[in-house]
Amino acid sequence: MSLGEGGAALHRLTALDAVTLLKRGEVTPLELVEAAARRIEATDGLINALPTLCLERARDHAERIMAERGREHPEAWLGGLPVAVKDLVAVAGVRTTQGSPIYADHVPARSDIMVERLEAHGAIVIGKSNTPEFGAGASTFNEVFGKTRNPWNTAKSVAGSSGGAAAALAAGQVWLADGSDLGGSLRTPASFNAVIGLRPSPGRVARGPSELPFQTLSVRGPMARTAADAALMLDAMTGQHPEDPLSLAAPTRPFLEAARAPRKPRRVAYSPDLGLFPVAREVKEICTAAAGRFAEMGVEVEQACPDFSGAVETFQTLRAAGFAADLAPLLETRRDLLKPEVIWNIEKGLALTADDIGRAERARGALYHRVAAFFETYDLLLSPAAIVAPFDVDIRYIEEVEGRRFDNYIEWVGIAFAITLTGCPALSAPAGFTESGLPVGLQIVGPPRGEAAILSAAALLEEATGIARRLPVDPQPAS
Repeated sequence: MSLGEGGAALHRLTALDAVTLLKRGEVTPLELVEAAARRIEATDGLINALPTLCLERARDHAERIMAERGREHPEAWLGGLPVAVKDLVAVAGVRTTQGSPIYADHVPARSDIMVERLEAHGAIVIGKSNTPEFGAGASTFNEVFGKTRNPWNTAKSVAGSSGGAAAALAAGQVWLADGSDLGGSLRTPASFNAVIGLRPSPGRVARGPSELPFQTLSVRGPMARTAADAALMLDAMTGQHPEDPLSLAAPTRPFLEAARAPRKPRRVAYSPDLGLFPVAREVKEICTAAAGRFAEMGVEVEQACPDFSGAVETFQTLRAAGFAADLAPLLETRRDLLKPEVIWNIEKGLALTADDIGRAERARGALYHRVAAFFETYDLLLSPAAIVAPFDVDIRYIEEVEGRRFDNYIEWVGIAFAITLTGCPALSAPAGFTESGLPVGLQIVGPPRGEAAILSAAALLEEATGIARRLPVDPQPAS
């Protein structure tokens, strides 16, 4: 009997193992599509991670790949592996809402560059993952599809904005998923769901066509259950594209090599808070212990951190300017359909002066130079990926931690967005669990263009903790 018959265990395979079986012909793309469909049917009523499916499109794509067996394929060939795509990203012929009532019935004619590249490398889109409206906010809910729930405890949030992707991976609905990250939207959901979420360098993953092709705060990257799976997907996502002026050439050494044969860093820095933010006690303890795992491997671990002073104001200014550039026309014409947080962010951007933006750009440049100098001494920077563990799914955002109140809906993810400003690649890797069984992630930051280094470190931590072997998880109702 082939592995594909019945498919009972297929959803438990790593992406790397599934692709290996696809390439050997021991399982077919169609069998994986059906296995994913069964798992989604069995679990999504509890978590609402993939509210839009495109199963017939996926089956047709699987049949085409199967008919072309034996044809020469590009490197990083995924062989017909089903993936989820975030609902911010266009997929041709598939409802793409951006989590907004404004686009509730939108069906794009063309896919985003990233989707085109993934499909050209043998990925099969099986559905769209849930996201907050326009990706704004670090908890996944919207007026179109409602809330996404955490499979580790369905009473808890999955964070955001790539929350549907993280939950789908943790529950075994798909083997790989894309995410986007402006202020932590890959890393915070990864932390809340015990998966890998990798924010690459700007330009590493081509995107668009976009009205704002030169912006560098928001990027797209892979999400997966293991470091090697994330590397596998990143290899399939990379490469220059003429419609993205910032896109980078694919590296000469595949990222998968760094994850499969990891090298220990020599010297790493650990900061429990980046010198900026309160961190919940239990989260800090778990992340400090995870950083200690590297010391147990013989790595020199020191408590140190670049100077992030001014990072909160700098990010909030540049983020608001981006909201105004991108969404101001909707504020004029569809204000009644925008959620309050989006309205606030657009209006904040419209109120900025040229001097405000100029100061923020200069501050960002100064921060980059401080961080680049820091990485002349340290190979990596480690910190908590999020300052809290998963919270009640009915809470819109965190307002207070350890006695400090936050001014707005996005400030609580500052431990992630401070890193965004640097342009350095960063990922969240599973670090441990709270006493109540909720996931906590460790943020691993690399030097500029250092994706291979952070994937290698994530693979080492994964081996040390064994957490990846607990995935996928059957959705757990609140006890």
